[in-house]
Amino acid sequence: MNVLNLTGELAALGAAFLWAASSIVYSLLGQKISPLQLNCLKGGIAIVLILITLLLTRQPYTQSAIVPTILLGLSGVIGIGLGDTAYFSALNQLGARRTLLVETLAPAISALIALVAFQETLQPQAWYGILLTLIGVAWVITERTPGINAQVSVPIQGIIWGLLAALSLAFGGVLARFALLESNITPLWSTLIRISAGTFTAFILLLFSSRKSENHKIVWSTRLIGIITLTSFGSTYLGIWLQQTAIALIPVGIAQTLTGTSPLFVLPLAAILGEKISLRAILGVCLAMGGISLLFR
Repeated sequence: MNVLNLTGELAALGAAFLWAASSIVYSLLGQKISPLQLNCLKGGIAIVLILITLLLTRQPYTQSAIVPTILLGLSGVIGIGLGDTAYFSALNQLGARRTLLVETLAPAISALIALVAFQETLQPQAWYGILLTLIGVAWVITERTPGINAQVSVPIQGIIWGLLAALSLAFGGVLARFALLESNITPLWSTLIRISAGTFTAFILLLFSSRKSENHKIVWSTRLIGIITLTSFGSTYLGIWLQQTAIALIPVGIAQTLTGTSPLFVLPLAAILGEKISLRAILGVCLAMGGISLLFR
């Protein structure tokens, strides 16, 4: 099989890996920085990096139609601004394990939305691949992990936040896909538009947030700035750029499924850090990889 024909799939998996690695760092940063503050910081750093890249590569913004730009901005508002806010709220109430389980609904939602919105159909084999991948991911992240407190005070609210996050991710991906299909906007420019809109939304939410937990003072240090910059480079800058590349090249249901395999990549990273990996986790990875192989065909 020609690797060049798998550019979209490989880009999606690359984004999933970067998000898995950065999630470990963000979980540690979350002890010092609130979710909205962290979103604004990493988004701002990514915007600067993208602008520098655009200047160095001299990529002009050639799209004349305003509608695709508006759709990309709306995609950023929903998928990055509102979606990440709902995701972090779900994390606070459900815990990471249950929140990620709810997030696995996003690819199927994306495929259904794309089917209704612009008749993007998938072959039966692709649907089987999506199903296997979702089962594998769900099986891994629903495993009980000793030492992790997943108790929640208001489970119903947490579930609602998780569903809103999944819906936001799905709608954001479909809007971005539709905008890229109807225009010649490059993935880097579309990434800048989405991140800018999402970061602005997070900033507005931060300004209007009355909760002290969302506005506590950050104790700055050279080390903290370096960690945030490096993590933003990998997750927000490269990660979303790769995601946009995948959305532009392959059906959104497949793109969302592959980028949603981040929990699987956490396993080897956790093993490297000394965490014991169970047989169930390994089998879940194998099952999900089997689903991904179906998507590659």
